Amino acid sequence: MNATTLNNKKSLELQRKAVKLIPGMTQLLSKRPDRYSRGVWPTYFKEAKGIEVVDLDDNRYLDFSIGGIGATVLGYADDDVNDAVISAINKGSASTLNCYEEVQLAEKLLELHPWADMARFARGGGEAMSIAVRIARVATGKDKIVFCGYHGWCDWYLAANLGKKGALDDQWIAGLNPNGVPKGLCGTAIPFYYNDIKSFEAAVNEAGDDLAAIVMEPIRNFYPNKEFIDAIHTMTKTKKVPLIIDEISAGFRICNGGAHLKLGFNPDIAVFSKALGNGFCCSAIIGKKQIMEYAQDAFITSTNWTERVGSVAALAMIDKFVKNDMSSHLVKIADMVWNCWDEAAKKYNLEIHIGGFKPMIHFSFNKNHACNIAYFTQEMLKKGFLAGSGFYSMFAHKEEHVQKYKLALDDVFKSLSIAISQNKVEELLEGAPAASGFQRIN
Repeated sequence: MNATTLNNKKSLELQRKAVKLIPGMTQLLSKRPDRYSRGVWPTYFKEAKGIEVVDLDDNRYLDFSIGGIGATVLGYADDDVNDAVISAINKGSASTLNCYEEVQLAEKLLELHPWADMARFARGGGEAMSIAVRIARVATGKDKIVFCGYHGWCDWYLAANLGKKGALDDQWIAGLNPNGVPKGLCGTAIPFYYNDIKSFEAAVNEAGDDLAAIVMEPIRNFYPNKEFIDAIHTMTKTKKVPLIIDEISAGFRICNGGAHLKLGFNPDIAVFSKALGNGFCCSAIIGKKQIMEYAQDAFITSTNWTERVGSVAALAMIDKFVKNDMSSHLVKIADMVWNCWDEAAKKYNLEIHIGGFKPMIHFSFNKNHACNIAYFTQEMLKKGFLAGSGFYSMFAHKEEHVQKYKLALDDVFKSLSIAISQNKVEELLEGAPAASGFQRIN
């Protein structure tokens, strides 16, 4: 699509209806149109295949944004995963009995992670992290969690913002409101910062003798240094508490399994979701037997954790990921996109910062980011691309797709540079500037 104006009438009509019916408009913050440019971003899709997305107004886009929010690592509607899922549905996705595929999935995950002995399954990432934290608290008989990174919407995590307003601001997104979180949880979640040993030691000291677990993502924006990893491992041994690695975003990106395998972390529990089911709901908590067995001493159970589709999708995804050496492809594609951003920015004198780990990368404008990224998104939509400040590569991304993206990017960065020099970016916006932080949408 190459257009001078956007055809988004049906999308905008449904957005106006949705905001009246659904608090916050969508179920996921990252899929709200205001994260890109409200009034421009299409928000809803009716078809998605490979990296192509079709919106309600029949616009076709190549997705160079955050690929199903990181859930569709193979690409949309992958044939192999879909075939496995359709077969499972035709045989019955739920029964009074358990699906045998969950045992196969446990075996497969433990084969990829030889340090782990047992597995439990859920369907969402946030609930899986809550399960992991629950198990750790039962195992240690203690309450306080020290953590680094983003770990979901649940009470145990948001409790960090009860004791200190904005405690989570530098972990992922600013302004996360702990309303509805029991005030009695104040002081039970204590943040520290990645590669910052002093902040880590301070958090552990604050937890004192009530430390139940250390929770962290293996990687997000920076690679870990050895001294930081060593400090984490030393502390878990000294305090005799489990290390929980949250692989919900990082897992099945840079290697066959969790990123911790490549980065050098030695967890007691690791948690997976997102890429695990390639868009179908599945999450996994794997760990050492001496910790995982405590799940039997807690009430951790749900009917929908036993349905068949999630396990079958995960098995098909893992099989295809491993056979195709996908991690190298994902990294290569992200490296190409990174270079596209860097080269075009330098060519047109745009000051940007590029970060993240390949294959999950992002860029930001050093000045007036909200308006500049909204303009970028708006003009890339006209050229047939879903594009914002982030890019998560999928196996379905091919080099020829990147070349098309590069041509469109060059053209839009050029026009943005001119608009900036003329101080006209804001008046050229057809929608609102991109929102940052957490805020009400209506």
